[in-house]
Amino acid sequence: MPEIHDKAVENSADEAALQTERYRARQRRRSIAIALGLAILVAIFYALTIVKLGPAVFQRDL
Repeated sequence: MPEIHDKAVENSADEAALQTERYRARQRRRSIAIALGLAILVAIFYALTIVKLGPAVFQRDL
């Protein structure tokens, strides 16, 4: 009888580890998507700022 209980506990632990691994994979994909979205937003703001200031911003004396 204890052997059945041990296998159930082992299967439960395997299932929990698998769920944790799936959760971390989803979390990583979500983090990458957020980082890419933020990088694109920064690039858009940078480009709009340069366009709004005009090309003269690159030709000024230092």
